Order: sequence, then C-alpha cells, then structure tokens
Amino acid sequence: MKEITPIEVQELLEKGEQLHLLDVREADEVEEGIIPGATHIPLGDVPVRMSELDVSKPYILICRSGGRSGRAAEFLGDEGYDVTNMVGGMLKWEGTTE
Repeated sequence: MKEITPIEVQELLEKGEQLHLLDVREADEVEEGIIPGATHIPLGDVPVRMSELDVSKPYILICRSGGRSGRAAEFLGDEGYDVTNMVGGMLKWEGTTE
C-alpha cells in the first residue's frame, strides 16, 4: 500500500497541487476540522458510496490516525482505485482545517 505523510500532503497543497483527498472519519470527527477541499465519506459508507469517486483519479485517504484510512485504501485498491494512505492521520496534521 502506498503511503504519504501529513507533511508531504501539506507541502504538495502549498505548491498548488490539485489533490483528491478523501476523509473517512465519522461526522463528529470531521466537525473538529477537515483539510480544505477534502471529500468526506465515513469509512462505513465507502462500499456504497464509492461510485461517487472517479476511478481515473488518485486519492489520498485520511482518518484520525491512519488505521481506518488504511482499511479504506485496501478496499478501494482492491476495487481498482489508485489510493495512498496518509499515515499518522489528522493527529499529525499541522496544516489548516475548515
């Protein structure tokens, strides 16, 4: 499974890269802050909502610590999506949130 650190994600965003971020945390966690531009689909909804994702685009998956996003990355990867897990999750995120 491909991995990226929160610092690497932040650096890419600061360079103006167009990233496709998918936050799989629960709604109450997202209320505490989400990376601007990220799509929110709770982990439990990913199997039924993955049709909302574009299989031709690479996604960076995000959760609180990297565990749930890792499970989502495994699932979506098996379904043919190009996914990378943000290790450390939002606990390690130092960038802006909304």
